[in-house]
Amino acid sequence: MVRTGYQRAAVFLAALLFVTMSAAPQNVRPDLNRKRTFDVEHYVLRTSFDPAKRTVFGETSIRLTPLDTPIDVVELDAEALRVESVVLESSNSVLAFKNGSGKLVINLDRTYRAGELVTIRVKHSATPNKGVYFVEEKRQDGRLVHPAQIWTQGEPDEARHWFPLFDFPSDKATTEQFIRVASNQTVISNGELVSKIDNKDGTTTFHYSMTVPHSAYLISFVVGDYVKVEDKYRNIPLGYYVYRGRESIVPLAYGKTKEMMRIFEELTKVDYPYNKYDQTIVANFTFGGMENITATTMADSEIFYASVPFLQGAVEDLVSHELAHSWFGNLVTCKNWAELWLNEGFATFMEAAVREKLYGRKDYIRKILVDAENFIIDDTVGKKRFGLFNQEAGNVAALFDRPAITYNK
Repeated sequence: MVRTGYQRAAVFLAALLFVTMSAAPQNVRPDLNRKRTFDVEHYVLRTSFDPAKRTVFGETSIRLTPLDTPIDVVELDAEALRVESVVLESSNSVLAFKNGSGKLVINLDRTYRAGELVTIRVKHSATPNKGVYFVEEKRQDGRLVHPAQIWTQGEPDEARHWFPLFDFPSDKATTEQFIRVASNQTVISNGELVSKIDNKDGTTTFHYSMTVPHSAYLISFVVGDYVKVEDKYRNIPLGYYVYRGRESIVPLAYGKTKEMMRIFEELTKVDYPYNKYDQTIVANFTFGGMENITATTMADSEIFYASVPFLQGAVEDLVSHELAHSWFGNLVTCKNWAELWLNEGFATFMEAAVREKLYGRKDYIRKILVDAENFIIDDTVGKKRFGLFNQEAGNVAALFDRPAITYNK
């Protein structure tokens, strides 16, 4: 193709600008990646609770292998965990450890080299103020508003408050969870429900297995008295977990889930990458929703807005946003929190992309303009400014305090 005179001039100016910028002193971008000496391959979490004392009891097995450099020490994130013991799982040998200042430092029995596997088992408990949340039953005028619940929130770095791990998005591992609860409660967690075993003490143990590696902030569970409304997209089971007597909200809030999945597959050219998709409502949730892998958690207050006709569209946006994270965030994940916009920006854009497919180009433009307006207000009026590569990502919580920037920019 032959360029016009205007195009040639534009190319010359662009080249001149590049040379000028290259010659000018550049700010050094901070390295916000986290150094890794080992790769976690698999977590096995065995969890039980004392709801009255808001206490979580756990036994976590961590299978890992060194990366480039041999290691004889493993350092894990563990915030206010009470660690009872650490053993080498293959021999049940006791390992020495230090626990404090947010770190669990474990001395291995010998030096391990790249390619060698070692599995550490940690017995621990916690009364966490983050990571796991205990919600009491609520009644109003004799009517049950919501049942008692226990649920997790891992993003960005809350998982370390209830089990030891490498708590950073750059490491991906497969997971299993064995969660022991009262026999009248249901557990929703990541991946396939392998078994549900009734124990002699009146409790039930739910065993879930997630066989696709994922970042640890996506590990989750919800415990409570729920009704499951079932559906299917192709061969993928869909589960909608709601409070008893509130089943009528499912078609209003979640009725377009299957169509959204089809649209995302069409737009990304990637099939839904997991073996199920659950959506569960909880009370007192800290966000509108959280894309825990295969098991999205959502604020009941947000989902119940679907019963108000003029708010139904906002609920659809929430549902499509969290589903979009199955591709952008869960399957492809930012390496460090400075790149959080890659998770949230794509998911926010996909809300508009779904609207175009469902309701036409005009609704797509309307949604994009609303997102742009929210960003401009935060940027110019609120002065909540940073670049797409966020150099303040050492304070991860700040990223969520500036949603119009992280999500809409």
